[in-house]
Amino acid sequence: MSAAIMTSRLPCPAPARVLACGAYLKNRACLLDGDQVHWSPVHGDLGEAASRVALERSVESLLARASGPLQAVAHDLHPDFHSTRVALALAEQLQAPAIGVQHHHAHIGVVLAEHAVAGPVIGLALDGVGLGDDGSAWGGELLWVNGVAATQQWQRLDHLVPLPMPGADAAAREPWRMAAAALHALGRGDEIEPRFAPHVGVMAARGVHTLLQRDLQCPRSSSAGRWFDAAAGALGLSVRQAFEAEAAMTLELRAREWLQAHPEFELPWTSLDLRPLVAELFTLAGSGPQAQARGAALFHLALAGGLAHRATELAHTHGTRNVVLGGGCFANQVLADRLGAALRRAGLAVFEPHGAGCGDAGLALGQAWIAACARHAGGSSGAVGAVPAAAALETET
Repeated sequence: MSAAIMTSRLPCPAPARVLACGAYLKNRACLLDGDQVHWSPVHGDLGEAASRVALERSVESLLARASGPLQAVAHDLHPDFHSTRVALALAEQLQAPAIGVQHHHAHIGVVLAEHAVAGPVIGLALDGVGLGDDGSAWGGELLWVNGVAATQQWQRLDHLVPLPMPGADAAAREPWRMAAAALHALGRGDEIEPRFAPHVGVMAARGVHTLLQRDLQCPRSSSAGRWFDAAAGALGLSVRQAFEAEAAMTLELRAREWLQAHPEFELPWTSLDLRPLVAELFTLAGSGPQAQARGAALFHLALAGGLAHRATELAHTHGTRNVVLGGGCFANQVLADRLGAALRRAGLAVFEPHGAGCGDAGLALGQAWIAACARHAGGSSGAVGAVPAAAALETET
């Protein structure tokens, strides 16, 4: 037997009835039916066989709750996710359109559905990773997204400067690799071996340096999560993670302690390129816990400052005062509080996730809402593609 289905309500009804199969990590599915959202339990990561079976059973339970035939089935763009496969199979079985929704677009869609935001917004979607519509790994995104029943209209406007991920997925588990990538990006690759060999071994440090030099197994990612890893690795706070986001959580804890003790501490920063800031963190790594805490605070203030500055520019350019925050990095309250305060000081309205939460466990709502809007607008099977920049501006007039 599957666990109980939970139901929540939205401030306005969806324009179509959609079942969404969620993400890969912290997977959770939902059925969007009118103003009701029927939620499956959180299944966990779909790399586990038990989680895959639980998702399949939950889809059956959700389908039984539908008040009528499904008008679409929504899924992530990644073709290899089990959730995508389940969605495609269900769509074929029911002869309903299967609609792919970009991961970060979906994070912003969650908040738009929960708050019924009218008109375009600037969406800041920050997390560990999600497949972009260009095939690369995203995670530090500034998007233009339309509101309410036109949420399927979106455009990627800017992003954090990408870093290479030496060893690909291994870099997400070992923050020292992202710190090494930052060194390489700073033109200081010759420091990788002497800095990291004492912690990870000569062969591992030399191997990562070689990967970076030759650009082998080094996919680039704009992920905010990977920048957190680079900062934690540069400060010597994390070499290998025992669990997901351990490095980022340690960095947040140190930053919070420093900022509570130094409430006047500020850092003027307006760039989405964090490489110069991480260069400073390397100088603090061996100077003791207080220096590390100061470095953690510097990183948070720089990230918040750069995002707030660029989001404000984009809001003015695109004629909106609404900014939406979405993605798992906003579980970090230091970042969320500092960024939100900076945006409000700039005269912008800030919308944050509510009941569904900021992480992947709530992503299915964004998938479902966007697919419902696309279906209402005449979309059929396929992915919800970004609109051209000029078309995005035209929809605001």
